[in-house]
Amino acid sequence: MARHNRRTFLQDGTAGTALALSAASYKKVLGANAKLGIGFVGVGGRCQAHLDIINDMSKDPGDVSAVAVCDVWDGHEAKFTRTSGGVKEEKLYSQGLYPSAKKMGLDPTDKKHVVKDYRRLLDLKEVDVVCIATPDHWHAKISIDAADAGKHVYCEKPMVRTIDEAHAVVDTMQKKNRVMTVGVQSMADPTWRMANAAIRKGLIGHVAQGQTSYYRNSLEGQWRYYRLYRQMNPNTVDWKMFLGSDHSIFPGVPIGPNVPFDRAVFAQWRCYWPFGGGMFTDLFVHQTTHMIEAMGLRYPGRVTGGGGLYLEYDGRDVPDVATIVADYKEGCQLVISATMISSYPIEEVIRGRLGTIKFVKGGYQIIRDDPDKRAGIPARLEESIKGEFVDAKSPLAKNEDTKLLWRNFLDCVRRGDRATWSTPELGAAAFTTVAMGSQSYRSGRVLFWDEKGRKPVEADGSWAANLEKRSKQRGKPSQIQGWESGDRGSVVVPNDYMKLAGPWTGDTDPAPETAGG
Repeated sequence: MARHNRRTFLQDGTAGTALALSAASYKKVLGANAKLGIGFVGVGGRCQAHLDIINDMSKDPGDVSAVAVCDVWDGHEAKFTRTSGGVKEEKLYSQGLYPSAKKMGLDPTDKKHVVKDYRRLLDLKEVDVVCIATPDHWHAKISIDAADAGKHVYCEKPMVRTIDEAHAVVDTMQKKNRVMTVGVQSMADPTWRMANAAIRKGLIGHVAQGQTSYYRNSLEGQWRYYRLYRQMNPNTVDWKMFLGSDHSIFPGVPIGPNVPFDRAVFAQWRCYWPFGGGMFTDLFVHQTTHMIEAMGLRYPGRVTGGGGLYLEYDGRDVPDVATIVADYKEGCQLVISATMISSYPIEEVIRGRLGTIKFVKGGYQIIRDDPDKRAGIPARLEESIKGEFVDAKSPLAKNEDTKLLWRNFLDCVRRGDRATWSTPELGAAAFTTVAMGSQSYRSGRVLFWDEKGRKPVEADGSWAANLEKRSKQRGKPSQIQGWESGDRGSVVVPNDYMKLAGPWTGDTDPAPETAGG
C-alpha cells in the first residue's frame, strides 16, 4: 500500500495504489442493465438498515436484488416499549435469520438461500456482492473468503478486529481485484474531500493538528441497549460458529475464543475485547476515517492511548473514557477523544498555521488565523467562533448517508472501479490508528508504526530526539539521517536579535553609547 509520507502529504488518498480492476476482472463485472445479487451475512441490528436500503433499490429495474441471507441465530420478532428522554415509545424488534429472510421476500424454508453457514452463501453463483455486518472478529475472514469466491464486498466498520487482519484484507482485495467499501457512512459526505482539496491548495497553511470526538451518555450503559431474549439460546444459536474458535486466517490463530454461551456476549459483544474494541474501534473509526481523509494522512508515526473504565461497572471489558493521540511524520497530530458518560462534545476541527477548518452541519467554516501576533494567554471559547461558511452542497438527507455509500459502491462495482468513497486501503489506515490506541491503552506503552513490517512496535525516545536534532540542523532538514523530512522547512521568521544565538564566538558587548534599544 502506498504510504503518505511528507512528499505525498495532503495529496489524493489513493495515490500509488492500483484501484482499477484488471481487464480480465472488468469483463466479469455485470453490465449496467443487469441486477446485482446481494447476499447478507450477519443480519442483526445494523444490517436491518442495509436490508431496507436494498429492498428500496430493488424496486428500480436493472438495479439490485436480495438473493440470500445468513446468520447464526434463528432470530426473533417482538414489540417492546422503551423510554427515551422521558418519553415512552413502542418499537418492533425484528432481527436474525428468519425474520430477515421474510423482510427480503425470501422463503425462510429455503435452505439454499437462507443459511447459518456463510460459506454456503458464498457458493451461490447468483451472489455478486456480499454485505458483511457480523461482529467485528468475523469481518476479515468473511471478506477474504468472499473475495476468493469472486464476490465484491460491502463490509461494516471497523473493517477488521486486528491490524494483521487489516493488511490481509487489503492484500486480498488488491490481488483478487475486488471492489470493497468499508461501511463508514460519513464518507458519503463530500465535506471531507472538499476540505482536503482546500488544504492541498494551502488555504490554512501547514496542518498542525486535528481533533475529533464521539460523546454519548446512556444510563443503561454503552451497547447494553442491545436487547436480550430467552429465544437466544444454544438451540437457536450456532454458538461455535459465532465464536469462530474453529476458524482462522493465520495458521494456529483462531479468530475467536472458545467460551461458554452467554446471551450478553452474543448480543452485546462490543463490550468484550475478544470480539471488538469498544469505543476505540466501534466509534473512533468513524471519526478517524473521515479526519485522515480530510487531513491527507494515512498511517501514524507514533500513537498513545489513554482512558479507563471509570463508571460503567457492569461486567464489560472496554473503557468508558478514552483518548488517542496520533502523531504523524508529516508533521502534525490527530486527537480523538470520547466518553460514554457525558454527551458534551468538543469541536471537530483541523488547525493550520494560517487558519482553522471547523466542521459544521452541511459543510465547514474557515476561521482565519494570523501568526504575526505576540504570544499571550490562551483564548477561551465563551462563545463558539464562527468563520466563513463553505457549503458542501451535500446530497445527504436524514438517514441517507448509508444509502449513498451503497450507491457509490454499486456504481463502482458496475464500472470496475476500486476507488470507492471508503476503500479498504483507507479502512486499514484508520483501523491501524485506533487499534494502536487501544493496544497502547491496554499495554501502557507508547507505540511506533513499523511501516516495513506493517506492525506496531514499542516506542523509544527517538521521536522527540529526531525532532530536536532537526531543529538544530544547519541547512536543509532533509539532510538529517534517518528522518524523512522532505522539503518541509521552518516557517519561523526570526527577529534580528536571534543572530546573537548559538555557541559563543568571542564577540563582546558593544559600548553603552552604541548598544541600541
